[in-house]
Amino acid sequence: MGIDPGLTRCGVAVVEGRPGQPPQLLQVGVIRTDATLDTPRRLVTIEAEIDALAAAWLPDVVAVERVFAQHNVNTVMGTAQAAGVAMLVGARRGMPVAQHTPSEVKAAITGSGRADKDQVGSMVARILRLSEPPKPADAADAVALAICQVWRGGTSNRYAEAIAKQQRAKNTRAGGQ
Repeated sequence: MGIDPGLTRCGVAVVEGRPGQPPQLLQVGVIRTDATLDTPRRLVTIEAEIDALAAAWLPDVVAVERVFAQHNVNTVMGTAQAAGVAMLVGARRGMPVAQHTPSEVKAAITGSGRADKDQVGSMVARILRLSEPPKPADAADAVALAICQVWRGGTSNRYAEAIAKQQRAKNTRAGGQ
């Protein structure tokens, strides 16, 4: 599962795949929050929707974009808070959580760490054999994160992922979370 964190628009995507094979898009979307609400209420909305997605798909790993410093402190704070919520959901469900920098994701998807949003979207569409990139760009970015994780992060810590998957299956059978 890929998460492109944001307080107003948080991209979410679930892909299935293995290194060396074309991934499949299972779900993509954007969680939107009302800018007139206070930050805690917006974070609760993001948490509930990411948790519902995690419960529905039981992903092997949650890949979150690593927040980097921006000029607008308010923007970076909201993005970091949304990223923290995404990591919390994954950790609470026993899922490994990975973080990827924007340039790492761009390089994995396009071959260049300096690609722009249009290039990333076009390559996501091409990789998944879609007629057009997911919209808006936050959704395409979440898909790119998920693909990056499949291609670059899939071999890291397989033991921990197997244990976490076994624990989630046990919790599901027991009716727990």
